[in-house]
Amino acid sequence: MGVLDSISELSTFSEQNRMELLLFKLSGLEQCYGLNVFKVKEVLACPPLTVMPKLQRYVMGVVHVRGQTLSVIDLAMAIGGRPSTNPESSFIIISEYNRSKQAFLCSKVVRILTLSWSKIMPPPKGAGRSHYITAVTEIGGELVEILDVEKVINEISPVQTQMKEVNVATHQDFIEKAKQRKIVILVADDSLIARKQVKSSMTQIGVEIIEVKDGKQALQKLEELSEKGDIYEQIKLVISDVEMPEMDGYTLCASIKQNPKFKNLYVILHSSLSGVFNKSMIDKVGADDFITKFSADDLAHAVRVAVEKIDGKEGAA
Repeated sequence: MGVLDSISELSTFSEQNRMELLLFKLSGLEQCYGLNVFKVKEVLACPPLTVMPKLQRYVMGVVHVRGQTLSVIDLAMAIGGRPSTNPESSFIIISEYNRSKQAFLCSKVVRILTLSWSKIMPPPKGAGRSHYITAVTEIGGELVEILDVEKVINEISPVQTQMKEVNVATHQDFIEKAKQRKIVILVADDSLIARKQVKSSMTQIGVEIIEVKDGKQALQKLEELSEKGDIYEQIKLVISDVEMPEMDGYTLCASIKQNPKFKNLYVILHSSLSGVFNKSMIDKVGADDFITKFSADDLAHAVRVAVEKIDGKEGAA
């Protein structure tokens, strides 16, 4: 019960470039898995499940927790394992991703561990694009896989990556200008699904993107581009996830703002994390904006506002 009781207390943790990782096991799988505690709202012994007709194949049923009805996702089955057994003796991890809450079934909660994002590494190259791992780390000689939960959720309930027609119409003048000017933005996100979502929405408004998988790669790309010429003529702004292996979005943003070559780059943090701690960290690292994943309309609006602000400053200079 110590691990479960500590979730709400640890969710206030917001030290730069460090994270709290919830370790857990899945039914029928020996591997240890992890989730960022910031995304975990609560961990409970699994309540009685209500099975409903026409549920998605990975959804075991629904539970009622504190006035809310939540889908219980069989995480073991969703990532390619066998269907879980004995939910009555299992636990649910209640999390919030992409503006919605869900419950993931796990067989055992191991513990919570504090570690630096620099210890979180990209998944092995041989894993291929079909894997559900967004990062890995080693704890006590054991490999821990951090799951790409956004991919799991998107397969169950795909995110709408296209803007509403009425909003496309409101951006029409910007779209024409973007195509004529060739506006390019740098996007850093360790989730392939998230990068596809951003690319889809940006394509709609005529913006091109350069993709990288984490903060370290983003800085390397900026350095590489700066050697070719004025960075501000090549990159209009940076959109970065917060959770990424090797270097998180907060550290990336702070590194950009502290570097004389990049300090005037406009940075939007784009994350499924939410809460008061985000606001304080945004101010601390000097980010220009923060958007909760994922809304194509909100992202397009934020990029348009950013470009117009940048153009305004350049015009006044």
